[in-house]
Amino acid sequence: TNYCFNHASNGTWLDWLAERNVLAVSGVDTRALTRHLRDKGALRAVVSTEALDAKTLVKAARSLPAMAGADLVKAVTRADVHALSAEPAEAPHVVVYDFGVKRSILRQLEMQGFRLTLVPARMSARDVLRLKPDGVVLSNGPGDPAAVGYAVKNVSRLLGRVPLFGICLGHQLLALALGLRTYKLKFGHRGCNHPVKDLMTGVVGITTQNHGFAVRSDGQLPRGVEFTHLNLNDDTVEGLRCEEQLAFSVQYHPEASPGPRDSGHLFTRFREAILRSSGDGRKS
Repeated sequence: TNYCFNHASNGTWLDWLAERNVLAVSGVDTRALTRHLRDKGALRAVVSTEALDAKTLVKAARSLPAMAGADLVKAVTRADVHALSAEPAEAPHVVVYDFGVKRSILRQLEMQGFRLTLVPARMSARDVLRLKPDGVVLSNGPGDPAAVGYAVKNVSRLLGRVPLFGICLGHQLLALALGLRTYKLKFGHRGCNHPVKDLMTGVVGITTQNHGFAVRSDGQLPRGVEFTHLNLNDDTVEGLRCEEQLAFSVQYHPEASPGPRDSGHLFTRFREAILRSSGDGRKS
């Protein structure tokens, strides 16, 4: 890494990295590391440019909190209520629970013509309903869904009151509110090439995913709940719905930015659910 042989070269690769303040790793058997992770699953790890003693680094890694049981939402949610868009007052009003929401999700909702209000993760269902939403989005976010009990309680109190659309963590929170269970995956789903089958239509789409927990598929489904999407790599649950409770969700990121756009129609489906709910008087 510190040699240059091209006659036109005016520096080494290390010089180039240093000039641009780019970190590089060398002397690591990455194939051995890959095989280890393949067998052991996702593990806690540490990278240091200061402490280089192996025992010190192992101790530091083991002292890190485990992902299971970790409420990471509290570190990324917003602190206040924020009216985001300037759509006309007659536009459908959607409240977005901010569990760590991506801007690209908000853009997709804005493209549907919604008037958006962002609320903190701990905002009560009662206070959300006081905002008179036509629908509620349960956003993506980090951590263990089972550790975010306050959100599960609020989602359960919104069931059947307004249409609900859950994405990623929001999907898991909806599942818990409906009586399902979640668990930590041995290997998280990361990247933009996960094939998912829509069980309602038989259509397979390529999805973007970034999560380490999933909804359990074993056991009897609660009344009115059905699984709608399946991951073709490992048969994990990728979507569910409960029409009786005006709710549906997907584990992956339908906004997919960056990534494939096979699932953008789900935002249109949410709008249609809102219009149906408003039309038949089911909204409270």
